Amino acid sequence: MKIVLLDAITFGDTDLSCFDIFGDVTVYDKTAPDETLSRIESADVVVTNKVVITKEMMQNCSSLKLICIAATGMNNVDLEAARELGIEVKNVAGYSTDSVVQHTFSMLFYLMGHSRYYDEVVKSGEYSRSGVFTDVSHPFFEIKDKTWGIIGLGAIGREVARVARAFGANVIYYSTSGRNSSKDYEQVVLHRLLESSDIISIHAPLNERTKNLLNYEKLQHLKEGAVVLNLGRGGIIDEKAVAEIVDERELYFGLDVFEKEPLPEDSPLLAVKNPERLYLTPHIAWTSVEAREKLIASVCKNIQESM
Repeated sequence: MKIVLLDAITFGDTDLSCFDIFGDVTVYDKTAPDETLSRIESADVVVTNKVVITKEMMQNCSSLKLICIAATGMNNVDLEAARELGIEVKNVAGYSTDSVVQHTFSMLFYLMGHSRYYDEVVKSGEYSRSGVFTDVSHPFFEIKDKTWGIIGLGAIGREVARVARAFGANVIYYSTSGRNSSKDYEQVVLHRLLESSDIISIHAPLNERTKNLLNYEKLQHLKEGAVVLNLGRGGIIDEKAVAEIVDERELYFGLDVFEKEPLPEDSPLLAVKNPERLYLTPHIAWTSVEAREKLIASVCKNIQESM
């Protein structure tokens, strides 16, 4: 069996030896669109994280039996074409829940606690020269008794809700699909969530219902001082609108995902006048060491079960 991994750089230094038991393994760190077909045309199994596999490519891969998506989202593979051609497609779900939840709170604490300012004020020597034992110039608040609005109450959203409640937050949620519900938390319409929440975290997929869900007009409904965290997909929040509004009002945004990744150098997010109101991370919420180990183990299990 010939197995091809197309974008192994996304797995970092995770041990990939579990693939070796299945046969001949070829590993590519990165694969450009014009390289994909030549690399998979003789493969029996293809493993991809974000590399796109099109119908035309599959039609030219006579040996291809299985496409393993090393992620939960499956929008990088033409699923209808795969069904027509009898090619099995498997993804991995649930491997990164704990990692994403942890990063959600990491982003919140960085923004709410003004970590950038306080780290710099000490390292610059300004604190040493102040003559005062503390610095309360950038006040922060407790999570307890704040309203935390969750957009997307799937597995990750539910776990964020559980931890937020442990901190004493009042949790409300908006279901983007209309299908997820919970007796444990109050379900509200979007405009009420935006107007009521001190903290908002997004854990929804990108689709026709969520594209630009939070545009400039919707963001105007936020409470002064609110913190918005996007750990779902880029494109759910209008990035141009975020860049504008952080220079107009005291609002804080933590973005781990972007409409185009990597983030373009000319992105308006990189040119704001109040960068302390933005915390940007390069789509890393899913990447804890443990999450990547679970991911690779699950992909290998998917191959094993298809043999």
